[in-house]
Formats: sequence, structure tokens, C-alpha cells
Amino acid sequence: MKRELVMHGVYQHFKGNKYIVEDVAIDSETGEYLVLYRALYGEGILFARPLKMFLGPIDKEKYPNAEQKWRFELVEEKDKTK
Repeated sequence: MKRELVMHGVYQHFKGNKYIVEDVAIDSETGEYLVLYRALYGEGILFARPLKMFLGPIDKEKYPNAEQKWRFELVEEKDKTK
């Protein structure tokens, strides 16, 4: 199953916190796509993570009790035009 990133979507990390996807960047050294996402809690820190990892499944061996299938799951789509 191929997952697609929703720009400006709100995603929930499997550990519970929510984030909004701000943009996608390309690593100038490796050419890898990175998701830029901002915490919707605390100081609203901006994070970067490889797209493949952002959309990837949870490592069930490392986190056997995780309830989500995916590391980040879409919980809300934002319309930036409003």
C-alpha cells in the first residue's frame, strides 16, 4: 500500500502528539526527500524527517504495544486557502 503525504495535514505520531506538515525539502547531500513538520504543542518546534520514515510503519518489534499501524497517521486535512 503506497501512502501519500497530505500537505498541511495534521498527523498524529504513534506516541500521541500531533504535528502539521509544513513542507517537503530535499537533502542537498543525498537527494532524499524530507518532511518538514511542526509540533502542535509546546513551542511549536519544526522537525525534519525522511519522507520514507514519516510515512512508514511502526517497528512492531521495538514498539509491540503501539496501537497505530503507521508512525504518523493523518487525523485532519487543513485547507490553507481559508
